[in-house]
Amino acid sequence: MQRRTFLQGSAALAAAALLPACATRSGGTSDGRLRTAHIGLGFQGRSDLADIASHPAVDVVALCDVDSKFLSEAAAKHPAAKTYADYRTMLREMGDGIDAVIVATPDHTHAPASLLAMGMDKPVYCQKPLTHHVSEAREMDRVARKRKLVTQMGIQVHSFYDYIVATELIRSGIIGKVSTVRAWSPKNWGYDGPKPDRSDPVPETLNWNLWLGTAPERDYVQDWYHPTNWRKFLDYGCGTLGDMGVHIFDTPYNALELDVPLTIVNECRPPNGYGFPEHNVVTYEFPGTPYTADRLKWVWSDGVGAPDSHPELELPDGDELPDQGAVFVGEKGRLLLPHFMQEPRLIVDGAYQDIASEIAAAGRKLGQATPVRNYASESPKHYHQFVDACLGKTQTSAPFSYAARLTEVILLGVIAGRMPGQTLHWNAKSARFDEAEANQYLEGAYRKF
Repeated sequence: MQRRTFLQGSAALAAAALLPACATRSGGTSDGRLRTAHIGLGFQGRSDLADIASHPAVDVVALCDVDSKFLSEAAAKHPAAKTYADYRTMLREMGDGIDAVIVATPDHTHAPASLLAMGMDKPVYCQKPLTHHVSEAREMDRVARKRKLVTQMGIQVHSFYDYIVATELIRSGIIGKVSTVRAWSPKNWGYDGPKPDRSDPVPETLNWNLWLGTAPERDYVQDWYHPTNWRKFLDYGCGTLGDMGVHIFDTPYNALELDVPLTIVNECRPPNGYGFPEHNVVTYEFPGTPYTADRLKWVWSDGVGAPDSHPELELPDGDELPDQGAVFVGEKGRLLLPHFMQEPRLIVDGAYQDIASEIAAAGRKLGQATPVRNYASESPKHYHQFVDACLGKTQTSAPFSYAARLTEVILLGVIAGRMPGQTLHWNAKSARFDEAEANQYLEGAYRKF
């Protein structure tokens, strides 16, 4: 089933459904409550549900998961919510009984579920990366803008204290114009081995057809895809770059006000048509912004042992790099931003500089007199911001207008892994590569399920 055909089906379903009970598309009901429906209740979905539900104005009215084990666990905490295995059935039957939808499925289901909900004028909170394909990211942005919907991508660290402070420091010019960003994660959401040579019985708790959704037909293999390893495989995830890259790219990308890149090259092993490479070094070139040089170089490294040593990554006093993070290289020095919940550190002429006063000033500007580094208190902020925006009280900081661009950057690096060592040239206006062979990876066929 082609993507366009699916979107037409989504529109037809939306037309058959009633609009939300609220008078506007913000998502709130007349009594100031927000009725939420949750698609995907596995590990991240369980966390999303808890953080959304912790808002005092939220009523969880619907729960959906293809695995009845996850569904029953969530339902035990929200016994008043209706339960479903198929998000299409949930949206059709619940109709105007839902005010907002939270999507926390594997990546390949993000766009199909979100677009169906948005076609019914539902505000959507969707986990990162926003989509599985570049074409989907552009469509998600287009629909959200056209329907003027409240949206938010699930990059909760976007709302964490240290990342917001780092953004303020960069924009203040603390290291001058930035010429290079180096970012890394040693996680390995890749797979260089062969395809499994077996199929296993599908557990009674799992609807495998619904888990596959729009992805190609494939035999179930125990502990291979569901519930935890799907990120490694082309049909379902986006590799380490799609998982951790979105988080670690976010602050530099936002702080420097970047758009999409001009060129991308990925140094990795040859494609195997099944799994993502276990090691990637992706180099982007971005057009300049007021906070960068005329061109910005961005180098991403992932996989066990990442990153390789480089003078721009050397720290004073023989310190080791944080496990994950980014380094901004500017005219006046370097700024180290660990991932996550550690304050940024300024390095000038090979020595750390005391920037406590600058950090405190940035914090006061943000209304935070003292640093906040408690995950339990920081995590709900991003979710509550979405709820409050749906109720017309604020705006989201990672709407799809921003999230789609960030996701596009990530996915272009993923695509470059299909053509390793080749520099790809991206035309932002046409949303096409100059290299015609690469354009086949911008979208994928949707299976009818």
